[in-house]
Amino acid sequence: MTESAAQLFVSSCEVSEQEVRPARRLLRFDPATFSWEGVPVQAYKPAVESALAWEGVTRRVLVGASGEPTAFQLRYFEIQPGGFSSLERHDHAHAVLVLRGRGRVRVGDETFDVRPFDLVYVPPEEPHQFLNTDPHEPFGFLCPVDAQRDAPRPVGQD
Repeated sequence: MTESAAQLFVSSCEVSEQEVRPARRLLRFDPATFSWEGVPVQAYKPAVESALAWEGVTRRVLVGASGEPTAFQLRYFEIQPGGFSSLERHDHAHAVLVLRGRGRVRVGDETFDVRPFDLVYVPPEEPHQFLNTDPHEPFGFLCPVDAQRDAPRPVGQD
């Protein structure tokens, strides 16, 4: 192979010095705290948006916020007892995999009671909301979405 041809070919095993790499390849899960080591808990949305729109929700971005070269983000949301997410819609679809607790999910005109390992598909433009129905345990779920996506629009304000 000529030197110029070799410069064009980069195997998948080689890493460029300019390539952005995640800080970790493994995030250890701690079942006692239901959290991942080194992943900060973030506000669900800015506090100014919380007035009657949502309550008791936090999020953790597991993949896609630390320089990983992905076209998606994998997020974990947790809703405290009595809490709920905003009723919103957006252009993109996403799927939600329940990991913890029990809850109620509104998607369009339907409402579903969900428990661990249930999967909920939310089509584009469908209003949706998540509510923790368990008085004692948090309701937690994974939600992968496109890294580049439109912002959610509160239902009734779009």
